[in-house]
Amino acid sequence: MLTPELLKILVCPETKQTLKLADARVLDRLNLAVTEGRLRNRAGEQVKERLREGLVREDGRVLYPVREGIPVMLLDEAILLDPPPS
Repeated sequence: MLTPELLKILVCPETKQTLKLADARVLDRLNLAVTEGRLRNRAGEQVKERLREGLVREDGRVLYPVREGIPVMLLDEAILLDPPPS
């Protein structure tokens, strides 16, 4: 689990937007796609590991996975999310 102090200083490496913990709905939707073999990261690689945690960019368009409590802040590892409703 990420500490509140760490979460306050982390930003998207691409846009510098703030990040928040992904809610259960987002993780459930992504994990269904993992199970079905259709989730890919920005590099186009299939995501094979279920997500326990993730950080969602302020605009809601990108998720950075958190693996074993460590945020993976690499652009290629990011997962593009559906555009948020307007």
